[in-house]
Amino acid sequence: MAPSFDNETSLFNFVVRDGNGVKGIVDLGISKVPQAYIQPPAEQINKKNASKCEIPPIDLSKLDGPDHGEEVNQIVRAAETLGFFQVVNHGVPTELLDSLKQTAHNFFGLPPERKAVYRREVSPSPLVKYGTSFVPEKEKALEWKDYISMAYTNDDEALQQWPVECRVVALQYLKTSHEMVRKLLEALLGNLGAELDDSKIDAFIGKKMVNMNFYPTCPNPELTIGVGRHSDMGTLTILLQDGIGGLFVKVPQDVNMEKKGEWVEIPPIPGALVINIGDMLQIWSNGRYKSAEHRVRTTSTKSRVSIPIFTSPQPTQKIAPLPQVVEKDGVARYKEFLFSDYTNNFFGNAHDGKKSLEFAKTNSA
Repeated sequence: MAPSFDNETSLFNFVVRDGNGVKGIVDLGISKVPQAYIQPPAEQINKKNASKCEIPPIDLSKLDGPDHGEEVNQIVRAAETLGFFQVVNHGVPTELLDSLKQTAHNFFGLPPERKAVYRREVSPSPLVKYGTSFVPEKEKALEWKDYISMAYTNDDEALQQWPVECRVVALQYLKTSHEMVRKLLEALLGNLGAELDDSKIDAFIGKKMVNMNFYPTCPNPELTIGVGRHSDMGTLTILLQDGIGGLFVKVPQDVNMEKKGEWVEIPPIPGALVINIGDMLQIWSNGRYKSAEHRVRTTSTKSRVSIPIFTSPQPTQKIAPLPQVVEKDGVARYKEFLFSDYTNNFFGNAHDGKKSLEFAKTNSA
């Protein structure tokens, strides 16, 4: 019989302080989800009612050929509607993707004390943070997820300070995906009338981070969530899914698509990467591009991993809708602000859909 916890404080300490994570609870042999992880009914994900997103992936190799214009149009259409799309022939080797997934499983399989050294309060490096859920101290119900987060400054610091178990493969993932990110940004910004050159690229993706997420098997997946409803705060997110699935995206109400307001699952495609638009691109485009509201379901059959790269501006970067877009639209729907202020607001609250964007809205939005 699995041990029970006297109260939520003892559970919290076991999971968070002692480095066991959600995986530690599962390893105890629990047969039901602890109360702290049971979501309100409105947040629970009914997989039976959800449909799959059937949009085919975009072939990025065609950006370098005669079909360049059509591929750019596909990228722009995806950014203006769902805010999510998948890409193939993206330049990141399949062997590396397979290695990343295995490395993530290996890291979360380490003894708790090996992972606990990277907890935010005690981590030997400001670049590395191991944790669980999103902001546990602010959440009414915890998320069924553990993660390791690795911020990038330069190659040397990554190779010295990121966890030895995953630093090489994570850095390779970051570096081999850079050209793909650049091409996607060139397409999206070019459509808005802005050029992306070396002197400006830092303004859009000067800050990068690689996360490894682990979603342990869950005895009652219908009661929990792996990640709650949110949009990503940065510019673009590049996500490697494994073959299990569980990523759901909400179709915006204000786009010309079927299933408005419904949640659709983004099915894993072997060798593909998932791209999603972040809040900053929605703001720079003055609302034309949609940062995607998404969430993650848990599963009872097999532990799942995902490995996102988050790209965003530097903290000191001033953010506002691009002037040429505002001129065309006749109104700015977002105010100017420092990205660091947006970040502080984002991490100061629990996940709550796209509420984080309200920080930047003007009365015209």
